[in-house]
Amino acid sequence: MKIESWIFGAGVFFFVPISLVYGFLTNWGEWVGILGILLVGGLAGMIGGYLGFTGKRVGLRPEDRSDAEIHEGAGEQGHFSPWSWWPLFLGLACATGFLGLAVGFWIVYIAAGMAVVALIGWVYEYSRGDHAH
Repeated sequence: MKIESWIFGAGVFFFVPISLVYGFLTNWGEWVGILGILLVGGLAGMIGGYLGFTGKRVGLRPEDRSDAEIHEGAGEQGHFSPWSWWPLFLGLACATGFLGLAVGFWIVYIAAGMAVVALIGWVYEYSRGDHAH
């Protein structure tokens, strides 16, 4: 993950000066664009830091080595729950939240409650029932 962390880390050194250039070009009158570009630089830095930290913890992957074979990358790449319904409920809660922003803000409170229930259900899915460890 060394390459990915360098690519995202370089985004900080690109977006921060670009936000200053954008500020000069707009005579510091358009703050939404300046802050948006700065936030993109911060997001790139956070992703680069996370990938660098994870790369040190996980070690070299087959994609990181030049002498790796194709078959070394085969197999399971993570743990996924194909039978889980919680992501659907969380997506419905987010859609209801956006509906509340468009129609009436009181709907956002209902969506927030739905999202909390769905997120807790998804996190603790393997702590209860048939799939508990």
